[in-house]
Amino acid sequence: MPDNHTYPGQERFVAAADDVVVGAVDAVDEDVQPAGFWKSAWNELRSKKLFWVCVALLTLILLVVLFPGVFAFGKDPHFASLDRSLLPPSGEFWFGTDLQGHDIYARTIYGARASVIVGVLTTVAVVVVGGLLGATAGYFGGWLDSLIARLADVFFGVPLMLAAVVVMQMVSTRTVFSVAAVLAIFSWPQIARIARSAAISIRNEEFITASKSLGASRVRTLFTHVIPNCLGPVIVVATVALGIYIVTEATLSYLGIGLPSSEVSWGLDISDGQQLLREGNAILFYPATALAITVLTFMMLGDVLSDALDPKARKR
Repeated sequence: MPDNHTYPGQERFVAAADDVVVGAVDAVDEDVQPAGFWKSAWNELRSKKLFWVCVALLTLILLVVLFPGVFAFGKDPHFASLDRSLLPPSGEFWFGTDLQGHDIYARTIYGARASVIVGVLTTVAVVVVGGLLGATAGYFGGWLDSLIARLADVFFGVPLMLAAVVVMQMVSTRTVFSVAAVLAIFSWPQIARIARSAAISIRNEEFITASKSLGASRVRTLFTHVIPNCLGPVIVVATVALGIYIVTEATLSYLGIGLPSSEVSWGLDISDGQQLLREGNAILFYPATALAITVLTFMMLGDVLSDALDPKARKR
Protein backbone atom coordinates (compact mmCIF):
# COMPACT_ATOMS: atom_id res chain seq x y z
CA MET A 1 0.00 0.00 0.00
CA PRO A 2 1.49 3.42 -0.86
CA ASP A 3 2.52 5.58 2.03
CA ASN A 4 0.20 8.40 1.00
CA HIS A 5 -2.87 6.14 0.79
CA THR A 6 -5.51 6.68 3.47
CA TYR A 7 -8.29 4.30 4.28
CA PRO A 8 -11.78 5.42 5.35
CA GLY A 9 -11.86 6.70 8.89
CA GLN A 10 -8.08 6.97 9.22
CA GLU A 11 -8.19 10.69 10.01
CA ARG A 12 -10.69 10.12 12.79
CA PHE A 13 -8.53 7.28 14.14
CA VAL A 14 -5.41 9.45 14.17
CA ALA A 15 -7.29 12.28 15.86
CA ALA A 16 -8.63 9.89 18.50
CA ALA A 17 -5.14 8.45 19.04
CA ASP A 18 -3.76 11.95 19.48
CA ASP A 19 -6.44 12.67 22.07
CA VAL A 20 -5.47 9.51 23.96
CA VAL A 21 -1.79 10.46 23.94
CA VAL A 22 -2.53 14.01 25.05
CA GLY A 23 -4.81 12.73 27.79
CA ALA A 24 -2.18 10.25 28.93
CA VAL A 25 0.48 12.93 29.03
CA ASP A 26 -1.85 15.20 30.98
CA ALA A 27 -2.43 12.37 33.42
CA VAL A 28 1.31 11.90 33.78
CA ASP A 29 1.59 15.67 34.28
CA GLU A 30 -0.75 15.49 37.23
CA ASP A 31 1.04 12.50 38.73
CA VAL A 32 4.61 13.75 38.43
CA GLN A 33 3.99 17.32 39.37
CA PRO A 34 5.80 17.69 42.69
CA ALA A 35 2.55 18.25 44.56
CA GLY A 36 3.62 15.92 47.36
CA PHE A 37 6.99 17.66 47.56
CA TRP A 38 5.47 21.13 47.82
CA LYS A 39 2.91 19.94 50.36
CA SER A 40 5.67 18.42 52.46
CA ALA A 41 7.69 21.62 52.16
CA TRP A 42 4.70 23.71 53.25
CA ASN A 43 4.14 21.47 56.27
CA GLU A 44 7.79 21.92 57.17
CA LEU A 45 7.62 25.70 56.75
CA ARG A 46 4.50 26.35 58.76
CA SER A 47 5.92 24.46 61.71
CA LYS A 48 8.83 26.92 62.01
CA LYS A 49 8.41 30.10 64.04
CA LEU A 50 11.17 31.82 62.07
CA PHE A 51 9.14 31.40 58.88
CA TRP A 52 6.18 33.27 60.36
CA VAL A 53 8.49 36.00 61.66
CA CYS A 54 9.81 36.42 58.10
CA VAL A 55 6.26 36.45 56.72
CA ALA A 56 5.24 39.16 59.18
CA LEU A 57 8.27 41.30 58.33
CA LEU A 58 7.80 40.78 54.58
CA THR A 59 4.15 41.72 54.86
CA LEU A 60 5.09 44.93 56.64
CA ILE A 61 7.77 45.72 54.05
CA LEU A 62 5.34 45.06 51.21
CA LEU A 63 2.72 47.34 52.75
CA VAL A 64 5.31 50.09 53.21
CA VAL A 65 6.36 49.75 49.57
CA LEU A 66 2.78 49.80 48.28
CA PHE A 67 1.38 52.47 50.61
CA PRO A 68 4.25 54.66 51.82
CA GLY A 69 1.98 57.69 52.24
CA VAL A 70 -0.06 55.87 54.88
CA PHE A 71 2.98 55.00 56.99
CA ALA A 72 4.54 58.44 56.47
CA PHE A 73 1.26 60.09 57.56
CA GLY A 74 1.07 62.11 54.37
CA LYS A 75 4.44 63.80 54.80
CA ASP A 76 6.33 64.69 51.62
CA PRO A 77 9.85 63.19 51.58
CA HIS A 78 10.95 65.75 48.97
CA PHE A 79 9.92 68.82 50.96
CA ALA A 80 12.89 70.63 52.47
CA SER A 81 13.33 73.83 54.41
CA LEU A 82 16.59 75.21 55.80
CA ASP A 83 14.61 76.65 58.72
CA ARG A 84 14.33 73.14 60.14
CA SER A 85 17.84 71.90 59.29
CA LEU A 86 19.29 69.17 61.55
CA LEU A 87 16.45 69.21 64.06
CA PRO A 88 16.62 66.46 66.69
CA PRO A 89 13.91 63.78 66.93
CA SER A 90 10.63 65.14 68.22
CA GLY A 91 6.90 64.56 68.13
CA GLU A 92 6.68 66.25 64.73
CA PHE A 93 9.84 64.77 63.25
CA TRP A 94 10.24 61.28 64.71
CA PHE A 95 13.75 60.75 63.32
CA GLY A 96 14.69 64.41 63.12
CA THR A 97 15.69 66.25 59.92
CA ASP A 98 18.74 66.24 57.67
CA LEU A 99 20.95 69.13 56.58
CA GLN A 100 18.46 70.31 53.92
CA GLY A 101 15.54 70.01 56.31
CA HIS A 102 14.00 66.80 54.94
CA ASP A 103 11.93 64.67 57.28
CA ILE A 104 14.17 61.64 57.83
CA TYR A 105 11.26 59.40 58.88
CA ALA A 106 9.35 60.14 55.68
CA ARG A 107 12.45 59.53 53.56
CA THR A 108 13.15 56.27 55.35
CA ILE A 109 9.62 55.07 54.61
CA TYR A 110 9.64 56.16 50.97
CA GLY A 111 13.18 54.87 50.47
CA ALA A 112 11.91 51.30 50.75
CA ARG A 113 10.02 51.61 47.46
CA ALA A 114 13.00 52.18 45.16
CA SER A 115 15.30 49.66 46.82
CA VAL A 116 12.75 46.84 47.05
CA ILE A 117 11.40 47.41 43.53
CA VAL A 118 14.91 47.18 42.11
CA GLY A 119 15.49 43.97 44.05
CA VAL A 120 12.21 42.39 42.95
CA LEU A 121 12.58 43.37 39.29
CA THR A 122 16.13 42.05 39.19
CA THR A 123 15.13 38.78 40.85
CA VAL A 124 12.21 38.19 38.47
CA ALA A 125 14.39 38.85 35.42
CA VAL A 126 17.19 36.64 36.72
CA VAL A 127 14.85 33.75 37.56
CA VAL A 128 13.09 33.88 34.18
CA VAL A 129 16.23 34.23 32.04
CA GLY A 130 18.68 32.23 34.12
CA GLY A 131 16.19 29.53 35.08
CA LEU A 132 15.05 28.98 31.50
CA LEU A 133 18.56 28.94 30.04
CA GLY A 134 19.91 26.71 32.79
CA ALA A 135 17.09 24.18 32.62
CA THR A 136 17.33 24.10 28.82
CA ALA A 137 21.09 23.53 28.91
CA GLY A 138 20.87 20.81 31.53
CA TYR A 139 18.02 18.94 29.89
CA PHE A 140 19.09 19.06 26.23
CA GLY A 141 22.83 18.82 26.83
CA GLY A 142 25.23 18.58 23.90
CA TRP A 143 26.37 21.66 22.02
CA LEU A 144 23.53 23.76 23.45
CA ASP A 145 24.69 22.99 26.97
CA SER A 146 28.27 23.91 26.06
CA LEU A 147 27.20 27.16 24.41
CA ILE A 148 25.06 28.33 27.34
CA ALA A 149 27.69 27.20 29.86
CA ARG A 150 30.46 29.16 28.12
CA LEU A 151 28.22 32.22 27.86
CA ALA A 152 27.41 31.96 31.56
CA ASP A 153 31.12 31.67 32.38
CA VAL A 154 31.81 34.94 30.57
CA PHE A 155 29.26 36.85 32.67
CA PHE A 156 30.02 34.90 35.84
CA GLY A 157 33.68 35.86 35.67
CA VAL A 158 32.86 39.57 35.99
CA PRO A 159 32.20 40.74 39.60
CA LEU A 160 28.68 42.10 39.91
CA MET A 161 29.61 45.30 41.69
CA LEU A 162 32.48 46.11 39.33
CA ALA A 163 30.33 45.49 36.26
CA ALA A 164 27.47 47.56 37.68
CA VAL A 165 29.79 50.47 38.50
CA VAL A 166 31.28 50.49 35.00
CA VAL A 167 27.99 50.11 33.13
CA MET A 168 25.98 52.53 35.27
CA GLN A 169 28.52 55.27 34.55
CA MET A 170 27.66 54.91 30.87
CA VAL A 171 23.88 54.97 31.39
CA SER A 172 22.46 58.41 30.67
CA THR A 173 19.03 57.91 32.26
CA ARG A 174 19.17 56.08 35.59
CA THR A 175 15.85 54.69 36.83
CA VAL A 176 14.80 51.66 38.86
CA PHE A 177 14.32 49.80 35.57
CA SER A 178 17.76 50.60 34.18
CA VAL A 179 19.43 49.68 37.48
CA ALA A 180 17.48 46.41 37.62
CA ALA A 181 18.37 45.62 33.99
CA VAL A 182 22.10 46.14 34.59
CA LEU A 183 22.04 43.95 37.71
CA ALA A 184 20.07 41.22 35.92
CA ILE A 185 22.49 41.12 32.96
CA PHE A 186 25.39 40.19 35.23
CA SER A 187 23.46 38.05 37.75
CA TRP A 188 21.62 35.43 35.70
CA PRO A 189 24.53 32.90 35.50
CA GLN A 190 24.17 31.98 39.17
CA ILE A 191 20.53 30.94 38.75
CA ALA A 192 21.39 29.29 35.41
CA ARG A 193 23.97 27.06 37.09
CA ILE A 194 21.55 26.03 39.82
CA ALA A 195 18.79 25.24 37.30
CA ARG A 196 21.24 23.38 35.04
CA SER A 197 22.43 21.15 37.88
CA ALA A 198 18.85 20.37 38.88
CA ALA A 199 17.87 19.58 35.28
CA ILE A 200 20.84 17.24 34.82
CA SER A 201 19.91 15.36 37.99
CA ILE A 202 16.35 14.65 36.82
CA ARG A 203 16.61 14.34 33.04
CA ASN A 204 17.00 10.55 33.26
CA GLU A 205 14.25 10.05 35.84
CA GLU A 206 11.40 7.64 35.10
CA PHE A 207 8.73 10.30 34.74
CA ILE A 208 10.83 12.08 32.10
CA THR A 209 11.19 8.83 30.17
CA ALA A 210 7.47 8.12 30.54
CA SER A 211 6.56 11.54 29.22
CA LYS A 212 8.72 11.07 26.11
CA SER A 213 7.45 7.53 25.53
CA LEU A 214 3.87 8.84 25.52
CA GLY A 215 4.72 11.14 22.63
CA ALA A 216 5.35 14.42 24.43
CA SER A 217 7.93 16.57 22.67
CA ARG A 218 11.14 17.48 24.41
CA VAL A 219 10.06 21.11 24.59
CA ARG A 220 6.79 20.16 26.27
CA THR A 221 8.62 17.86 28.66
CA LEU A 222 10.97 20.73 29.49
CA PHE A 223 8.16 23.09 30.47
CA THR A 224 5.82 20.57 32.11
CA HIS A 225 8.29 18.41 34.03
CA VAL A 226 11.87 19.68 34.04
CA ILE A 227 11.36 23.35 34.92
CA PRO A 228 8.76 22.71 37.69
CA ASN A 229 11.14 20.24 39.32
CA CYS A 230 13.98 22.79 39.19
CA LEU A 231 12.04 25.48 41.05
CA GLY A 232 12.96 24.37 44.57
CA PRO A 233 16.67 25.26 44.59
CA VAL A 234 16.06 28.22 42.27
CA ILE A 235 13.57 29.78 44.72
CA VAL A 236 16.01 29.38 47.61
CA VAL A 237 18.89 31.05 45.76
CA ALA A 238 16.62 33.78 44.34
CA THR A 239 15.31 34.68 47.80
CA VAL A 240 18.80 35.21 49.17
CA ALA A 241 19.89 36.99 45.97
CA LEU A 242 17.01 39.47 46.29
CA GLY A 243 18.55 40.82 49.47
CA ILE A 244 21.91 41.09 47.71
CA TYR A 245 20.35 43.10 44.88
CA ILE A 246 18.81 45.51 47.38
CA VAL A 247 22.23 46.05 48.96
CA THR A 248 23.82 46.48 45.54
CA GLU A 249 21.30 49.16 44.56
CA ALA A 250 21.91 50.98 47.84
CA THR A 251 25.67 50.76 47.28
CA LEU A 252 25.42 52.17 43.76
CA SER A 253 23.22 55.02 44.98
CA TYR A 254 25.66 55.64 47.85
CA LEU A 255 28.47 55.96 45.31
CA GLY A 256 26.39 58.40 43.27
CA ILE A 257 26.04 56.16 40.20
CA GLY A 258 22.76 54.46 41.08
CA LEU A 259 19.46 56.26 41.27
CA PRO A 260 19.51 60.04 40.68
CA SER A 261 19.29 62.47 43.60
CA SER A 262 15.70 63.26 42.65
CA GLU A 263 14.72 59.76 43.84
CA VAL A 264 14.33 58.75 47.47
CA SER A 265 16.63 55.85 48.22
CA TRP A 266 18.24 54.39 51.31
CA GLY A 267 21.62 54.50 49.59
CA LEU A 268 21.32 58.21 48.85
CA ASP A 269 20.28 59.01 52.41
CA ILE A 270 23.12 56.93 53.83
CA SER A 271 25.53 58.86 51.60
CA ASP A 272 24.16 62.19 52.82
CA GLY A 273 24.20 61.07 56.45
CA GLN A 274 27.77 59.80 56.22
CA GLN A 275 28.99 63.36 55.69
CA LEU A 276 27.52 64.40 59.05
CA LEU A 277 28.70 61.36 61.01
CA ARG A 278 31.98 63.01 62.07
CA GLU A 279 29.98 65.85 63.59
CA GLY A 280 28.18 63.42 65.85
CA ASN A 281 24.93 63.43 63.86
CA ALA A 282 24.04 59.80 63.19
CA ILE A 283 21.07 60.37 60.89
CA LEU A 284 22.33 57.61 58.59
CA PHE A 285 21.40 55.15 61.35
CA TYR A 286 17.74 55.17 60.31
CA PRO A 287 17.99 54.30 56.59
CA ALA A 288 20.87 51.93 57.33
CA THR A 289 18.79 50.09 59.93
CA ALA A 290 15.82 49.84 57.55
CA LEU A 291 18.14 48.46 54.86
CA ALA A 292 19.69 45.95 57.26
CA ILE A 293 16.31 44.69 58.51
CA THR A 294 15.01 44.25 54.96
CA VAL A 295 18.08 42.36 53.77
CA LEU A 296 18.21 40.25 56.92
CA THR A 297 14.57 39.28 56.41
CA PHE A 298 15.27 37.90 52.94
CA MET A 299 18.40 36.13 54.17
CA MET A 300 16.50 34.44 57.00
CA LEU A 301 13.69 33.47 54.64
CA GLY A 302 16.25 31.94 52.29
CA ASP A 303 17.65 29.83 55.13
CA VAL A 304 14.19 28.63 56.12
CA LEU A 305 13.29 27.79 52.52
CA SER A 306 16.58 25.97 52.09
CA ASP A 307 15.74 23.65 54.99
CA ALA A 308 12.19 23.06 53.75
CA LEU A 309 12.97 22.58 50.05
CA ASP A 310 15.98 20.34 50.59
CA PRO A 311 14.76 16.74 51.07
CA LYS A 312 18.15 15.69 52.46
CA ALA A 313 17.94 18.39 55.13
CA ARG A 314 14.45 17.22 56.12
CA LYS A 315 15.70 13.63 56.46
CA ARG A 316 18.52 14.80 58.73
